[in-house]
Amino acid sequence: MNKILGIVGSPRKKGNTFELVSKILEGSKLKGADTNIIYLEDLDINECNGCHTCWQGLECSKKDDMNEIYPELIEADVIIFGTPVYWFGPTALMKAFIDRFVYFNCPENRTKIKGTKAIIVIPFEDDNFETATPLEMMFEKSFEYLEINLINKIIVPGVGKKGDVLKKSNVLENCFNIGQRII
Repeated sequence: MNKILGIVGSPRKKGNTFELVSKILEGSKLKGADTNIIYLEDLDINECNGCHTCWQGLECSKKDDMNEIYPELIEADVIIFGTPVYWFGPTALMKAFIDRFVYFNCPENRTKIKGTKAIIVIPFEDDNFETATPLEMMFEKSFEYLEINLINKIIVPGVGKKGDVLKKSNVLENCFNIGQRII
């Protein structure tokens, strides 16, 4: 059975990012996938301090919730990374989460994430698609380095208020269909 993991990096509960990630998961679940969603806002994930303990193949030295998430990341066939644009980058929640992917940097751990498929979901208030470009590039470069396969991007401008994305039925339908196709 395919395992699809959704990561919501927005501090806004049940906001636009949540709706988009949930719609992808809904499509996957309908096709029989095992799905789970993680709200980074609910977790204690500290910043990486560059101690390099994980580069030696050891468990991360930080004693926080990220150590419980690593097994879910490793088991996932597809990871959906959802974050709105904050100052041309991810939220602080998502940035701390992504920084902790340094765990997968050493040869012993790289094989645990290599080949995993990823989808990025980026809603934002501005109407200019270029506003999301630096964030897209951050994900692309990070995934390329870790040998994670970016299989789709959902970039949704013009959705600043909570629930704005619910008015975009074509976007929601696309997310649902993507969820079904990834199985």
